[in-house]
Amino acid sequence: MRVGVVGASGYVGGETLRLLVNHPQVEITAVTSRQYAGQYLHRIQPSLRGFTDMVFSELDYDRMSDRCDIIITAVPHGSATEIVKAFYDRGIRIIDLSADYRLHDPAAYDKWYGWEHPHPEYLKKSVFGVPELHRDQIKDSQLVSCPGCMAVTSVLALEPLVRHKMIDTDHIVVDSKIGSSGAGSGQGTAHAMRAGVIRPYKPARHRHTGEIEQELSEAAGSKIRVSMSPHAVDVVRGILCTNHTFLTQDTDEKSVWRIYREAYGEERFVRLIRDKKGLYKFPDPKFLVGSNFCDVGFDLDEDNSRLIALSASDNLMKGAAGSAVQNLNVMCGFDEMEGLRYTPLTPV
Repeated sequence: MRVGVVGASGYVGGETLRLLVNHPQVEITAVTSRQYAGQYLHRIQPSLRGFTDMVFSELDYDRMSDRCDIIITAVPHGSATEIVKAFYDRGIRIIDLSADYRLHDPAAYDKWYGWEHPHPEYLKKSVFGVPELHRDQIKDSQLVSCPGCMAVTSVLALEPLVRHKMIDTDHIVVDSKIGSSGAGSGQGTAHAMRAGVIRPYKPARHRHTGEIEQELSEAAGSKIRVSMSPHAVDVVRGILCTNHTFLTQDTDEKSVWRIYREAYGEERFVRLIRDKKGLYKFPDPKFLVGSNFCDVGFDLDEDNSRLIALSASDNLMKGAAGSAVQNLNVMCGFDEMEGLRYTPLTPV
């Protein structure tokens, strides 16, 4: 499959290329960067040295449409609207890593991003790129929009509970901790500003809340509100979501296990983690770095009828580039693990 990557000079673009250069079913045929056109990829993405001698090119829609079967866009939010439309209108299949086509309701862009979507009619053409939830739609879609990193990590923990009507859907609280790479390669991620930090940012109305509400509302069949508060922490890669929910029925550990096993027992990239012994009893992002897994676990607080659903992932993998490659595999009919057969790196 001939694949082109648009906007590959940042963290997410670099991670996407790292996966694609080793994908046995993929030939990278075009990589664009407005800033670095004409320079070798490995000069900007040094991990690619020795794997490719390609250079960045300018974005040329007609040339890329002739040379690519699938386009992956890894440009900042707000920059993909015209790019995606241009390729879509040329009949090219697209996997978008920005937020520009994630939300189905055009009004949600004004609420969560502060701008009016210029092509609202294309939002209905897009599939939210979580294969564990939307695999059949992804297979036949021309446009797949990969989820935000905190959104996919929390949704995978919460969706089975919502679908089984186990929790109070009026009171869901998502407490997220995320590493510095989640802010991108040029937004205050210098070590001096991140070292020793547990810093709340956007404690209300974070834009990923819109995606979480969208997906959980679809699962519930009714409108759901979610309260999410993210925190920047002193790691480079990784997300931990502590999802506080409140039970609507008496339950026990076996019942919760049964729900999660029913949802994810056959899934390759969701691992259920709840150990009785050792240090690593619950999901821990430290042991997910470099992999496409999302680990899900839980604990019960019977005194307060509270179920704490815990989930962790690598924000650059399951939260971005790994999701893109997993979606590509689904769209092309490949084994979903192609190009993603990496165990997590440890120690890091």
